[in-house]
Amino acid sequence: MHKNAFNPDNAAMLLIDHQTGTMGWTHSHDVNLVKQNAIKLAKIAAALNLPVALTSSMETNVQGPLIPELEQILPKAFAARIQRPGIVNAMHHEGFNNAVKALGRKKLFVAGITTEICVLFPVLQMLDEGYDVQVAADSSASYTKYGDELALQRMREAGAAITTVDQIISELAIDWTSPNGQKLMGILNYH
Repeated sequence: MHKNAFNPDNAAMLLIDHQTGTMGWTHSHDVNLVKQNAIKLAKIAAALNLPVALTSSMETNVQGPLIPELEQILPKAFAARIQRPGIVNAMHHEGFNNAVKALGRKKLFVAGITTEICVLFPVLQMLDEGYDVQVAADSSASYTKYGDELALQRMREAGAAITTVDQIISELAIDWTSPNGQKLMGILNYH
């Protein structure tokens, strides 16, 4: 295994603002596919017992609650989710920043809605704080394709790896015949 690989012992999962209202604001990608991929990320975390932090912004407003599947798949993380009052950069919220630190991992998988606002700014700060970040582009989306592409480009240029859920599954599986590989193969084939 290469020395910089993300694996179940060194990585954590951050899901930012996959909320029922905000998902409806996105037009850069098929929102159903984005939702399906966000659910896959939650299933990966659950299957491998990856540390997880969930956050939402202004749940009682038009943004709405986190998608209900996250509560079903990650009930403890959902109950402990950081509900931000409207702070754009989740890492500026002391509760979320502390929750990320408490995960005890320097390698972070990140996805969220929207890519150009709710993912971009925390990822830039995570990189500044010394985290190694992979952004799951196919479980993130923006209002426009243009905005999404520019945000991904900006994060890449800052040092984040831009990836997909299936790449994450494959990297974490290491070996399809292993117990983790078998768990992840079932998620990879999820329809």
